[in-house]
Amino acid sequence: MTTRVEHDLLGDKEVPAEAYWGVHTARARENFPITGTTISSYPHLIEALAAVKEAAARANAELGLLAPEFADAICAACQEIREGALHDQFVVDVIQGGAGTSTNMNANEVIANRALELLGHEKGDYAYLHPNEHVNLGQSTNDAYPTAVNIATIIAVRGLSEAMTVLEQAFAAKAVEFHDLLKMGRTQLQDAVPMTLGQEFGTYAVMLGEDRLRLNEAVTLLHEINLGATAIGTGLNAAPGYAEAACKHLAAITGLPVVTAADLVEATQDCGAFVHLSGVLKRIAVKLSKSCNDLRLLSSGPRAGLNEINLPPVQAGSSIMPGKINPVIPEVVNQVAFEVIGNDVTITMAAEAGQLQLNAFEPIILHSLSESITHLQQACLTLAERCVSGITANADIMRGYVENSIGLVTALNPAIGYAAATEIAKEALATGRGVAELVVEKGLLPAEKLAELLRPETLARLR
Repeated sequence: MTTRVEHDLLGDKEVPAEAYWGVHTARARENFPITGTTISSYPHLIEALAAVKEAAARANAELGLLAPEFADAICAACQEIREGALHDQFVVDVIQGGAGTSTNMNANEVIANRALELLGHEKGDYAYLHPNEHVNLGQSTNDAYPTAVNIATIIAVRGLSEAMTVLEQAFAAKAVEFHDLLKMGRTQLQDAVPMTLGQEFGTYAVMLGEDRLRLNEAVTLLHEINLGATAIGTGLNAAPGYAEAACKHLAAITGLPVVTAADLVEATQDCGAFVHLSGVLKRIAVKLSKSCNDLRLLSSGPRAGLNEINLPPVQAGSSIMPGKINPVIPEVVNQVAFEVIGNDVTITMAAEAGQLQLNAFEPIILHSLSESITHLQQACLTLAERCVSGITANADIMRGYVENSIGLVTALNPAIGYAAATEIAKEALATGRGVAELVVEKGLLPAEKLAELLRPETLARLR
């Protein structure tokens, strides 16, 4: 393998001649063999880093701090990366020490070496164009990296929001389809009062819609960035007007309404927006998991369970029990929810562990947020397409449960009185006979009146 020699604080080091990354990235690869997952796995982050570096180059050129030919080459390299080029050159591990410095250095080196090529120079010719002196001009990892994390997260959340809409619509369609299918409602797993299957599925749609709104609200906190803060928020080594110019260019590049934080010292050390967003992701996970718990329970059986609904069969369920079908799609969504809840704990602890003017643990925050967002997105789409859209109802079984339920007497209480209703409930429970049958037999209500009271529209208060 052909190599080139680069130099840093620790001395000389060989790197592959064809690599766009350099000595700092090489050392980071050796230092952090943690997950085996590189930052190239997060294309939103790579594109966001390129957007930040392009905005910085434009701002520095505008302020007369960066030669136009250097700015043009850096911007061209950044644009290529934002369009998908060179992502395989972002090779540091997603979990790393140093508050994201390795990721920032990786970006600086890749952009610098591509810019050198565009200017007709060899990779590694840092005497001409340098990763730190030119690409990182006016920046620190402590403002460039968090800003890129914000941008990447905003973009990722768009995908999750869209996926939640797909699942919400799938549940809403089933709510319409099952609008008048009567069934027993249950509280604490005991018979309660009648409702419709449409109402049950409607709640799942409403819960998703509410959480989608909370998600879109939470992500707006990430529009506040600390680009221009440099090391601790004082703006040391950034020119006057740089923060405003860089923010303006970043907004133009990304199309996002980003704003410079009012207090850059506070913004550089505070991870509260990530904690808040993670809390909303946990809320989504909890409700999604609850909905999947319901789907698994309602479909239990087929002969010794509730068997009120049928989930579409997607694969054989057992290597030993022929004919068994398991609710594997809700189960995988449950597991994603457990992961998101665990990630929320990680994000909380990482945010809490920051000290003084910087939080060094944003890499694990980024990693955990990215996993939560991406996996929730895929879980919503999978649940919608592989499960909810194909659910069917067992209407006769559900109505049979209603007719045989002691809970039915609650709906008759206003018509026959509490005392009579209590006696009917006791006798039905003791004999196994139906509530409606006993009410008619004892002459408590005429059959016509009873039929009216037991109509789905009456029982479930359908509007």
